[in-house]
Amino acid sequence: MGRVEYKNVSLSEVHNTVEVNLTGSRWKQIFSFFGPAYLVSVGYMDPGNWATDLAGGSQFGYKLLWVLVMSNLMALLLQSLSARLGIVRGRDLAQANRETYPRPVNFSLYILAEIAITACDLAEVLGMAIGIQLLTHLPLIYGVLITVLDTFLLLSLQKLGMRKIEMFIISLIAIVGVSFFLEIILAKPHIGEISRGLVPTLPSKAALYIAISIIGATVMPHNLYLHSALVQTRKIKRDETHIRRALKLASLDNTIALNLAFLVNAAILILAGTVFFNSGRTGVASISEAYKLLSPLLGSKVASTLFAVALIAAGQSSTVTGTLAGQIVMEGHLHLRINPILRRLITRLLAIIPAVIVIGIAGEQQVDQLLVLSQVILSLQLGFAVIPLIHFVSNKRTMGIFSIKKITKFFAWTIAALLLYLNLKLVIEEGSDFFSHPGNGIWKILLTVVALVAVALLFYVFIHPWTGKPPVTEITMHGKTSAVVKLEIPKFRRIAIALDFSGKDEKLLAFAVGQGTSESTYILIHIVESASARMLGKQSDDLETRSDQERLDKYQEALEGNRYKVETRLGYKQRSSEIVRIVKEEKADMLVIGAHGHTGFKDFVYGETVNTVRHEIKIPVLIVTL
Repeated sequence: MGRVEYKNVSLSEVHNTVEVNLTGSRWKQIFSFFGPAYLVSVGYMDPGNWATDLAGGSQFGYKLLWVLVMSNLMALLLQSLSARLGIVRGRDLAQANRETYPRPVNFSLYILAEIAITACDLAEVLGMAIGIQLLTHLPLIYGVLITVLDTFLLLSLQKLGMRKIEMFIISLIAIVGVSFFLEIILAKPHIGEISRGLVPTLPSKAALYIAISIIGATVMPHNLYLHSALVQTRKIKRDETHIRRALKLASLDNTIALNLAFLVNAAILILAGTVFFNSGRTGVASISEAYKLLSPLLGSKVASTLFAVALIAAGQSSTVTGTLAGQIVMEGHLHLRINPILRRLITRLLAIIPAVIVIGIAGEQQVDQLLVLSQVILSLQLGFAVIPLIHFVSNKRTMGIFSIKKITKFFAWTIAALLLYLNLKLVIEEGSDFFSHPGNGIWKILLTVVALVAVALLFYVFIHPWTGKPPVTEITMHGKTSAVVKLEIPKFRRIAIALDFSGKDEKLLAFAVGQGTSESTYILIHIVESASARMLGKQSDDLETRSDQERLDKYQEALEGNRYKVETRLGYKQRSSEIVRIVKEEKADMLVIGAHGHTGFKDFVYGETVNTVRHEIKIPVLIVTL
């Protein structure tokens, strides 16, 4: 881990890696952009959505179906604005925030975005844990701990390329969609009753709480960060014609993906309304209880199994996109990149800790309430993501001819106002109950201060782009360049070469000699990894140590025969740390090291020597693919 040189692009590992065909047939054009919105749509059908949809359907039947429709319309517009920001400016939402707001405000927005991602990950942890418990009957706390293992999934997928990630996610979405399609067939809902749920109504304060949690579960803050970065994986020409075409294709991708997500959410709510509310079981707000009741009420054991499988698929797909969003938020706001595994572990542990505490103290019966609460937290974060986004895509100076039209701006600000009103109403109603009871003086003061700070921050975020200075960083199509005045060609006098005796040593030596001059000295390094060498270090005198030294001596003899200056060094124990130690001791000014292209599990087994070494030394490193 550590601060490294920051490449000012979103998701640099996959940035501009997908070629877009904007000159072929219509279908080729569509499929070339097909993908980003589906990764975003995962957040609209994660376990948090399940909890809110089940609660809404079982308590109020189809009466909150209109909330899903409204949320989907909001999501369609806001996600299209997010995609527009990424395509036109080549900036994700986090990067745009950093360029626009003062450092303290930018850091505050970063913290709020991290809270939103943690709340979302909490829902994924609980959802997957419940799914595992339902299928295996393991205690829920074991299921929560098992979810740590998916930390390594995204790392493996990213090395396969962006298209592989998208196909993996789409496959999981298909599992969820097919499962609920079959569930609805088994439930046989009445179409006429469903249509009445499209009429806006809020029968009680409890309905408002569920409605806001549905909105929070649907329009997620981290999805706005995610979409603005994912569209940048598509490589397009930076001219007006191709940007316009890319915007149209992104809009089509967005419309199809989010409407499919809406159908899944609607299916969950309708299923809960048909099976539970219509049978008088209005208290079913638990995913586990829903699982147990589905089979007897529908008369099919398949129903419960489909439900659990879909739940695990939804949780697993969401955890991948949540990790990507976390990477985007940290790199964009802070210009800080850390190891992906560490990033995932931190996020996952922040979600697991409250889950374990709640299960340990209150028991498994409180888990579904925690799920709904996580979605309310997400909803409360929305204003801090939506308001900057609308500002950015409305700015004619940075967006040019691609800034949004007045009618779009009107609807966008209307959505923002509605979200803020609903959140304010919820805070006032929930807060009034808390403050009406005596005691808890310290908590009341603390919550009051937090609320005032949040309102002040939100007001500043809203007003600053109109009154503050323009962004420090100007956005240009091809970036700023400066004339090359003088190049200082380095001369490397001591070149270290990390040999692993893999049969590719000649290629590695050739590249090293190509970097040197007649005055250069070449330091041949090999690390002995036998059991004896690991235990005894320099005192080791086993067969492998002797044979390795003999091989280095032969290389030295051959190179010196060609009039090269050569030294040899054996290292022991841990490969990467020994290479770093020897390079520093020998005062090498360059290192040449081979890379074998290990991926996924092999990285875990054999280690990632190259990445570890290059972060520990401050000299140029030439990586030769072997």
